[in-house]
Amino acid sequence: MADPSFDVVSKVDRQEVDNALNQASKELAQRFDFRGTNSEISWSGEEAITLQSDTEERCTAAIEVFKEKLVKRNISLKAFEIGEPAISGKTYRVTGTLVQGISSENAKKIAKKIRDEGPKGVQAQIQGEQLRVSGKKKDQLQEVIALLKGNDFGIALQFTNYR
Repeated sequence: MADPSFDVVSKVDRQEVDNALNQASKELAQRFDFRGTNSEISWSGEEAITLQSDTEERCTAAIEVFKEKLVKRNISLKAFEIGEPAISGKTYRVTGTLVQGISSENAKKIAKKIRDEGPKGVQAQIQGEQLRVSGKKKDQLQEVIALLKGNDFGIALQFTNYR
């Protein structure tokens, strides 16, 4: 029988983000403080989201509304990167992107952390944009999950394929 293992990934459920975007869009249309500010939120590509408004303050407030909806849908804010509102014609516009996949440098940091502080006999292999962690005992793997949850790598981590 193969050793127990799990995968460390950084993925976002696109449907949940779409639901959060739709909820934020409805709130921007209905809230009193957004009336007459032409505040909008929409997809601008596969992984990008655009927010626009007449004033910088309303644009910043729209960002906060969207972040609030992401949190309510259990999506980590580490998975969403957004810049500062910039003026574009008569409106302020800002673009945010969804961060998916573990970069090779982050994967190396995570693997090093597991190697240095994890239990003995646990290995981490980088497989594209994810890590496969395997060990002799499931208890060791649970220790590794607890270790990774206790550290901040700057990205949202999920643990899948636990066997």
